[in-house]
Amino acid sequence: MKQVKQKASAAAAPIMDAEAIRRALQRIAHEIIERNPRLTHVVLAGIPSRGVEIAHRIAAFIHAIEKINIETGVIDVAMHRDDVGTRSELPIVRESKLPLPLEERTLIVVDDVLYTGRTVRAAMDAINSFGRPARIQLAVLIDRGHRELPIRPDYVGKNLPTSGGEKVRVRLEQTDREPDAVWLEKQ
Repeated sequence: MKQVKQKASAAAAPIMDAEAIRRALQRIAHEIIERNPRLTHVVLAGIPSRGVEIAHRIAAFIHAIEKINIETGVIDVAMHRDDVGTRSELPIVRESKLPLPLEERTLIVVDDVLYTGRTVRAAMDAINSFGRPARIQLAVLIDRGHRELPIRPDYVGKNLPTSGGEKVRVRLEQTDREPDAVWLEKQ
């Protein structure tokens, strides 16, 4: 009988399954509601690709709770990264779309995993080309530590301490065509 080799992420038990991800995002939505009394002035801007889907899910939870439509957007960081010139291949550039104007609004940057903080720094650089929000907050599904920049999330789905030799894999059905799950893999 021929054995089928599975991907490492499929063979390992997930750190978070679909229900755990749903609960974490619902909790983040409640925290955003509590910290932002003017929800009509909030914009959720996802970093492609999974951050965009997470932003849409959080917006849907806020709508279910408060019956307010939160505007969402996309903030691409590809050309704002500090390693763009040192990468072996060119980054995939996607269109950034933010509801304007940003002034007097709270823009919440949304991403799947926070690691060094460099992607978030690039997102803030990209946001500057659209305007100056009243404040910027950060929401992440997973905070794995190992910051290289002084960046801290305001909303965290799960703190997941990792070593440098591990990688966090997030899969969402809408972006990856795989069931929602988070795995921790050895590199």
